[in-house]
Amino acid sequence: MAASFVVSLTVIPVLCSLLLNPKAPRVENARRDVHAPSVALSPEGSEKLAGGEASPRAGTTGAPPQSERTPAGVPETSAAPAGADAHGDGGPGVSPPANLHQPSGLGTPPPAEYDGFLVRFLKTALRRTWLRLALDQPLLVIALAGMLLIGALLLYPMMGKEFLPTFNEGSATISVVSAPGTSLAQTNEIGEVGVRLLQTIPEVKSVGRRAGRAEKDDHVMPVSVNEYDVEFHEKGRPRAEVFAEIRKVLGTLPGTFTNVGQPIGHRLSHMLSGVSAKIAVKVFGNDLVELRTIGMQIEKIARDIPGLTDVNLEAQVPIPQLKIEVNRERARAYGVQPGALNEQLSTLLGGKTLAELREGPRTLDLVLRLPAEWRDSPEKISEMLIETTSGQRVPLRLVADVREARGPNVINRENTQRRIVIGMNTSERDLESLVRKLQAAVAEKVKLPQGSFISYEGEFQAQQEAAKRIGLLSVLVFVVIAFLLYGYFGTPVFALQVLCDIPLALIGGLALTWWKIDNISIATLVGFIAVAGVAARNSIMLLSHYLHLMRHEGEEFTRAMVERGTLERLVPVLMTALSAGIALIPLVLAAGEPGKEILHPVAVVICGGLVTSTLLGLGITPAVFYAFGRRAAETAVRREAPATG
Repeated sequence: MAASFVVSLTVIPVLCSLLLNPKAPRVENARRDVHAPSVALSPEGSEKLAGGEASPRAGTTGAPPQSERTPAGVPETSAAPAGADAHGDGGPGVSPPANLHQPSGLGTPPPAEYDGFLVRFLKTALRRTWLRLALDQPLLVIALAGMLLIGALLLYPMMGKEFLPTFNEGSATISVVSAPGTSLAQTNEIGEVGVRLLQTIPEVKSVGRRAGRAEKDDHVMPVSVNEYDVEFHEKGRPRAEVFAEIRKVLGTLPGTFTNVGQPIGHRLSHMLSGVSAKIAVKVFGNDLVELRTIGMQIEKIARDIPGLTDVNLEAQVPIPQLKIEVNRERARAYGVQPGALNEQLSTLLGGKTLAELREGPRTLDLVLRLPAEWRDSPEKISEMLIETTSGQRVPLRLVADVREARGPNVINRENTQRRIVIGMNTSERDLESLVRKLQAAVAEKVKLPQGSFISYEGEFQAQQEAAKRIGLLSVLVFVVIAFLLYGYFGTPVFALQVLCDIPLALIGGLALTWWKIDNISIATLVGFIAVAGVAARNSIMLLSHYLHLMRHEGEEFTRAMVERGTLERLVPVLMTALSAGIALIPLVLAAGEPGKEILHPVAVVICGGLVTSTLLGLGITPAVFYAFGRRAAETAVRREAPATG
């Protein structure tokens, strides 16, 4: 923002001074133009122009009225008498110069003296090189542009695809997950070792740690999870190298899994898939054992693909449990209802809040449940007394079977279906190609049972959906623009030419993106949309001026007219490109700087597109117009003639 402000106050005025400041005509020409009309035209038959020049009134010819001509019998002279000076001081019958009776610019370009040195140089260079080639060999120039476009489009599949550019946040959020059931004391011991390992990395400035999160937290975590908030020094190695070393040192902790990310990245991943990872592979099905088996297969496949990191299967493991199965026949015989029995067991084993106690600012829940020695003993639970519908009490063992078993520590559901998640990050920016490799390997090696399916979510899914949405909206916008251009020009030929000039911006945008970034993101697509508007504007500017010369300045459809129109619109086209391009140069050079991750690819695309759309457009647009636009231009001029006449 600051760079753009400085550019607007410094560079833009300088460009205006160089490109838009005209030179005054030479004094000799001005003096000749001022004196000549005083001999040939009377004040009543002429109107003064700026600077003292005179021109015929609208609807009159260059000759004086009959009443003011030379009296009868006196012959009119068509040339200055002998001895007349160079300023036109001849007799009253001297005719004015021929060019005085035509508006300047009717079929001829304005005099070169009105252009500054830089503008004259640019126009001469354009006229003698690129524009001459375009008008001499229009088909060759069009074919050249087509080959450049094909070459640029071939770069697209070679570049990586990602949802958003990687943020350089200056900090990291790291999770070290221990086995389910790990005690808080053991988790703290592991966490302290992790802190000491992180402090050995030179780029680490400070480390904060917490173990688990409260049950009412937005992102509740068990006490078996250590979370680190790491702040980095501004200078040092690239962030990717630092993250790789973090994974290496924390990977020495036995029995743990490490997930390395950044605060905004983790939040974004949570919003997209509910998992703190860029890629979330979700397996849906009915059988938990089958889900875990499939998940372990996918985890193994992902670990073998280079570029995929932090691969982790959701911690859904069998743990010791007490299983209570109600015998419905015996329960009916004793008058025990299953629903009432379930409520009693839930209260006695899980606990029920009866009241809240306040002690100063503290609030304590008064909970009713059995003591721990009863809850952990199947024999004692079997002897619990259960109330029947008749008011009597019977031991639980008479109506239910109580035994030790193993079951999952957690059952996750999504859209009412059971699922298990394999999360993973990437060490490379080409997210799409990595997911494609994973999809192909899973489809080849994993056989899904009936009723099970796999969903690939996270940033990959968001990137695919956003790209499709932008593509669809772009097509709709182009259709609307085509109708608007047709209404403006009155012919589909020029509307189609404007749309065909837009790919000229894609050439430079794709080429510079491939060179500077080598990755396509949603920010890059936004840049293409912006530069496409500039390319369309330049094309409209040139075509409109060609038609203006034919409608209002008496030009015919000739090469000279096309050349004149292109040169007269050179300065506006260059001002558009330079003002935008120079302002974006600081962002183009700001690769990897914090806060500019989104704007950098946008600026790269726009600057590259401005270069090719401006340079190629000054040759392609006149070439296409000169080669294919004669009939459409003449039709547009004839359609306009009755209205202007």
